Amino acid sequence: MFDRKIDRIGSGSAKWDGAPVIFGEADILPMWVADMDFAVAEPITEAILRRGAHPIYGYESESDSVKQAVVDRLDQKFNWRVEKQWLVFSAGVVHALHMIILAFTKPGDGVILQPPVYYPFFSAITHNGCMVIENQLILGDGGYSMDFTGLENNFRPTCSGLRPEPSRARMLLLCSPHNPVGRVWREEELAEAARIVTDNHGLIISDEIHAELLLGGNRHIPTATLGEEVAQNTITCFAPSKTFNLAGLKASVLIIPNPKLRNVFRERTAGFLSTPCAFGMAAMEAAFRHGDPWLRDLISYLEGNLQFLREFISARIPAIRVMPIEGTYLVWLDCRDLGLDDRQLRTFMRKKAKVGLDDGYIFGSGGSGFQRINIACPRSTLEEGLCRIEAALAGEQGGPAGIEGGDL
Repeated sequence: MFDRKIDRIGSGSAKWDGAPVIFGEADILPMWVADMDFAVAEPITEAILRRGAHPIYGYESESDSVKQAVVDRLDQKFNWRVEKQWLVFSAGVVHALHMIILAFTKPGDGVILQPPVYYPFFSAITHNGCMVIENQLILGDGGYSMDFTGLENNFRPTCSGLRPEPSRARMLLLCSPHNPVGRVWREEELAEAARIVTDNHGLIISDEIHAELLLGGNRHIPTATLGEEVAQNTITCFAPSKTFNLAGLKASVLIIPNPKLRNVFRERTAGFLSTPCAFGMAAMEAAFRHGDPWLRDLISYLEGNLQFLREFISARIPAIRVMPIEGTYLVWLDCRDLGLDDRQLRTFMRKKAKVGLDDGYIFGSGGSGFQRINIACPRSTLEEGLCRIEAALAGEQGGPAGIEGGDL
């Protein structure tokens, strides 16, 4: 099923139809944005077709059936018992993040990120007139970890003049599982981060869109399950879009246990918050109720792709290091040993290898010298991309020494 190549060109795909414009090369192989080159589960297609067969496409309401599907999903997958009234539906997680920051900050406030991190987080903050506070992840021999000392310090006053200046930090925007470094945070890590934020009267926004894309038997723990105090100070973003390849349907849900926060959010985003369309709601319910057989097969295939990637790079492109990954289908590649600066690395991948990856530096501090590759594609596509990189490095003009930066 997942080995089948599906031609997406001409379908309006941002990943494929938009790639020549984004990367500036007509023959680029796109392996960047986080959607999958796989057909969705049949129950999802059937649900969309059933909804499409109804001849009226009026305004959509949030049915009790969809709400129950979300409640059941969170209970079955994470042993998290939520109430239907906690749910607020949104047309995508990125849209929801903009709305959350709009609702709970004022211009000049600070929002803490843990880079390298999903780059739309930055614009969600700055577009609301707020300040990005970077608490960079710590890169060690075994991968990435949170900097708890740095996180604590972000909430402390700073001394920049005659008197201490209070911290502007108001919330932590947490990526869990983490994109792009692939960490599935352990309970003790989440608990310590949550303790620091709640002790400093901050709000936790937990983006858990990759919560079901777990590799190697890793277990996701929703931040809001870490105790009542944490739950009352956490807004969780959840969706089927990454797990079931439904990003284009713009269907997500926020879980807000605290009624005061929920009411404030609804009041301050009235007229701004967009909700999913009829097809997004139908797809969400079908995915959560009937998508597990497909998902099990998907995880197995992704683990096979990851093994293929590791073996290929180890044997044939040893100058690139595959960083440890516990979740998502987005692999973080350490290209620093190629000896290229960010502009040269970008030029090499796009112009010479003809592979469209995400440049590491766009993910913030700690991303320089890295590239993010999407392995949610047929194995033959993954192999083609890796062969392009291998051939480019072995080319006559020669690998890193022959690469020159361009105005890209």
